[in-house]
Amino acid sequence: MILLDISNGWKTAIMIVALVVVFYLFIIRPQSQEAKKEAAYHDGLKAGDRVMTTGGIHATIVSTEATQAVVEIAQGTRIKVAKNSIKPIPERKRK
Repeated sequence: MILLDISNGWKTAIMIVALVVVFYLFIIRPQSQEAKKEAAYHDGLKAGDRVMTTGGIHATIVSTEATQAVVEIAQGTRIKVAKNSIKPIPERKRK
């Protein structure tokens, strides 16, 4: 085997580098991609969009600001929420 000709110090270094690469590919990269998707979703919010807060409240967006949005949860009932607490309404799976 190729690793048999390398000293123990180099074997350890190669294993640490391999571990860092695997850690990056399976943990850091997917998290950063998900964060980019979420930021793009929040930037694309506009009046009239149906959304759900992280608390489970379904609402319609009335207006948006840089970090906040005003949502209507019932006719005439509006609340201001942070944009990062808004999620898309999950799709129901039909049988």
